[in-house]
Amino acid sequence: MTDEIHVPGGHGRAFAAPAGARVTCIDVKGKQALDFVAFNAGDLTETLSGVETRRALMSLYIRAGSVLRSSRGRPMLALVEDTIGVHDYTIPACDDSRFAVDFAAPGHRNCLANMAGPLGAFGIGTPLAVPEPFNFFQNSPVVEDGRTAVVDPPSRPGERIVLECLMDVICAVSSCPQDIIPGNGLVPTEFRIFVEAKG
Repeated sequence: MTDEIHVPGGHGRAFAAPAGARVTCIDVKGKQALDFVAFNAGDLTETLSGVETRRALMSLYIRAGSVLRSSRGRPMLALVEDTIGVHDYTIPACDDSRFAVDFAAPGHRNCLANMAGPLGAFGIGTPLAVPEPFNFFQNSPVVEDGRTAVVDPPSRPGERIVLECLMDVICAVSSCPQDIIPGNGLVPTEFRIFVEAKG
């Protein structure tokens, strides 16, 4: 059985996926970043962790074949297909404070709220409970002096990643609403998510 989830540009969604399921994330129009978080469905205190993934991979980069770890160091998701190879898992989700302080735009849609809202249906009720995301398709190059930047993704329409769930998970995504500086081509666009359960 396959469930399809439409994520409008600048908005978020949450969904459950069982162990063995494959989650396909498609950048419909290209040049769009997707914030992604996950929780162990059986224990919401165990979350997808960039820190533990970096420790295990000893790398700032993920690619097809990478195993993404939980906050307890356990395998949580496997990246089994990746047509772009450009992702970030060092930069936090944009939030209301970022827009208010850095851009004088309080109340702007943001990834943290986009994910926290839908997660309420799964008993995850506050933004503080949302872990730092994996920013799929986000282009955050590290320059020579060690600084990072965020520039528009190179993704073309239809680029995709496929994740295999290694445990029962609850996931949330946000089609990043950043439209003030580069990062999404200045026009947030949609994603399509397909959750295909094994068998």
